[in-house]
Amino acid sequence: MTPPPEHVDVLVMGAGLSGIGAAARLAQEHPQRSYAVLEAREVSGGTWDLFRYPGIRSDSDMFTMGYRFRPWRSDRALADGPSILAYVRDTATAYGVDRHIRYQHRVTAAAWDSASARWTVTATTPDGEVRLTAGFLWACSGYYDYDEPYRPELPGLEQYAGTVVHPQHWPEDLDTTGKRVVVIGSGATAMTLVPSLADAGAGQVTMLQRSPTYVLALPGVDPVARVLRRWLPERLSYWATRWKNIGVAVASFQVSRRWPRFARKVIRKAAARQLPEDFPVDVHFRPTYDPWDQRLCLVPDGDLFRTIREGRVDVVTDTIETFVEKGVRVSSGDELLADVVVTATGFNLKIMGGAELSVDGEPVDLREKMAYRALMFGGVPNFAFTIGYTNASWTLKADLVADYVCRLLAHLDATGHSVAVPVPDPSVTEAPFMDFTPGYVQRSMERLPKQGDREPWRLRQNYFHDVRSIRRSPIDDGVLRFH
Repeated sequence: MTPPPEHVDVLVMGAGLSGIGAAARLAQEHPQRSYAVLEAREVSGGTWDLFRYPGIRSDSDMFTMGYRFRPWRSDRALADGPSILAYVRDTATAYGVDRHIRYQHRVTAAAWDSASARWTVTATTPDGEVRLTAGFLWACSGYYDYDEPYRPELPGLEQYAGTVVHPQHWPEDLDTTGKRVVVIGSGATAMTLVPSLADAGAGQVTMLQRSPTYVLALPGVDPVARVLRRWLPERLSYWATRWKNIGVAVASFQVSRRWPRFARKVIRKAAARQLPEDFPVDVHFRPTYDPWDQRLCLVPDGDLFRTIREGRVDVVTDTIETFVEKGVRVSSGDELLADVVVTATGFNLKIMGGAELSVDGEPVDLREKMAYRALMFGGVPNFAFTIGYTNASWTLKADLVADYVCRLLAHLDATGHSVAVPVPDPSVTEAPFMDFTPGYVQRSMERLPKQGDREPWRLRQNYFHDVRSIRRSPIDDGVLRFH
């Protein structure tokens, strides 16, 4: 006779930054509840363990990317990947989360049964398929496809005699010392790789971009944090620095949205100050879109601009005509010689790691679902997901989602209910889930859920608004139904 599946009160999918933060909050606020964390890989850390390319670092300041409940103890604003990984794993140890992680458990399906008010979750493991049941399911696996990055068609690639690598699968033994390296791309990954490769001894590095990106230098060490640490206790200085940085981020986004021409001028002027006098700023650092239509790239201490000034980095803005034996020929006819080509061409999206949802035997097509408060789906009971901000630190939103889920679980306890489900409103007009134009979003827009034209179905990219609507709004709002 087959034994019944193991049951936990809450099942968390993913042991990265979001999943460990979620589990730590459960341990703090609902110690009486049992929980487990299912992680597809062999180790925790998510993005910060998977990506190993040179110079990997945060693209948001760590005083807002760090957890709200656990101070970031360094004064580094843009921290390196190993430091972030250590911070995430230390948090898991401090709150006992590491004892609840089941590694090499890749969730493939989750089925809700209303009669038992439980999810049955199926996961593949090295020892075969396993099933667990849970009263509440919390997806913290992000929205990137961590198995397969985006690989655009590169004409003539078969002619190229050098080495081609993607940052998502960086070879540990790759040595670029003294070599000519071409990095294709202009996003956060390329902005990190290019100066890091130059500083590590590459012979010459060229950033080949199809179109420019907004780039802004940020001090590597937060000067306010350094001063506050001298005079205030750690937690108080952390809170002061955190709120200062939240305010700056929200203000810069709002200014960019309301006065885009002004924001463009400010960013361009800041870039021009750090580049050689004869550098064609408008060719290489003046995008056609407005600031924050795509994510703004931050470079610590202006390292990208510094390596350009020093002559160790070139920037080419053009499209690829074809690869040739010794490099890349661009549409202008120029050939960029390269011993190594790095295709920092972006990511693919994969919601919930590709797991399939169903409710009472009916498959859940997320493309047809509307997001409630950007953390639950209409018509899907006892389910939450964590997706961070696109215009600020991911963890700011992850912390708010954790606030809400913990409040929701407390509400269920207080009222004696076991099920909560957002009820869709047919009068709400659908809109795309993200008002964001990067390639990885545009390529996958048809696979994403929807948002609505009004609260609580509308996604706001504003932390101050979300503090009110997520952290402080009533749980029983007439949209969320309990039974």
